[in-house]
Amino acid sequence: MDKLERLLNLTAALLDTDRVLSAEELRQRIGGYPKTQAAFRRTFERDKDDLRSLGIPLRVLPVAGSDPPIDGYRILRSEYIGQEIHFEPDELAALHLAARLIPVDGTQTGLLKLGGTTESLEIQEIGQVPFNDNLAALIAAAGERSAVAFLYRDARREVEPWQLSFVRGHWYLAAWDRQQQDQRLFRVDRINSKIEKLDAATEPRTTPTNPAQLRSWELGDGEPVDVKVVVDSEQAVYFGYLIGQKISAEGSATEITLKVRNFEAFRSFILTFLEHAEVLEPQSVRDDMVQWLKELA
Repeated sequence: MDKLERLLNLTAALLDTDRVLSAEELRQRIGGYPKTQAAFRRTFERDKDDLRSLGIPLRVLPVAGSDPPIDGYRILRSEYIGQEIHFEPDELAALHLAARLIPVDGTQTGLLKLGGTTESLEIQEIGQVPFNDNLAALIAAAGERSAVAFLYRDARREVEPWQLSFVRGHWYLAAWDRQQQDQRLFRVDRINSKIEKLDAATEPRTTPTNPAQLRSWELGDGEPVDVKVVVDSEQAVYFGYLIGQKISAEGSATEITLKVRNFEAFRSFILTFLEHAEVLEPQSVRDDMVQWLKELA
């Protein structure tokens, strides 16, 4: 068990109890500590210091019925998080530590609600997630099941938000598009207006598109275009591996059809195969590829 997992388990255990727990009880509950008593004590003291440095309100209280008195530990939910929000203990612990390691742009409000602090802490950040008013409005609309409107690529879109996902450094909105009468995927940073709240959502929510399961050329909000590509036999197996298909290397070349929404990403992908891959049809996509290559030359 690594240190992060042990801290998560320790925080969850201290939240998920209605009484004060001794150090030995915590040792038995969460595991992951050294076997010798001296090493356990040193590790446990460091873990307590780490929790306090994270802004977690760790209480030290006497264990009921102990004689002589034994120090015990507990985290009160009322001090850790506002009563208007409800999470399971393991969810609270994970969310708090994640917020310290990967901060969200724009506000400390969420961390304060978790019992955190705005003081500068000596914790190495491993990433950062962008956040803005539009994203907040979309999250609220998805939770409230209300429709919204916005400009996307300079066209007005009216949608019913279903789910927001952070994938490959970008936020994506999976939503029901009222104009297209179909589910669509929008990249939030390409919304070029404020979010306008409309009426209540009416379309039954189904399974949202998960952008993490899509390849770069499949990400987009338009209708997919079937693009036929021919790949040399020596690259066919690798090409198939990248697109998630099993392709035989028999013959001189293999024709493959891809469903493309993002043509910029598609062009870059095909270019990695140089002369070993060629766009066949439709003609408009082939012409676009030829023109793009000419501009690169």
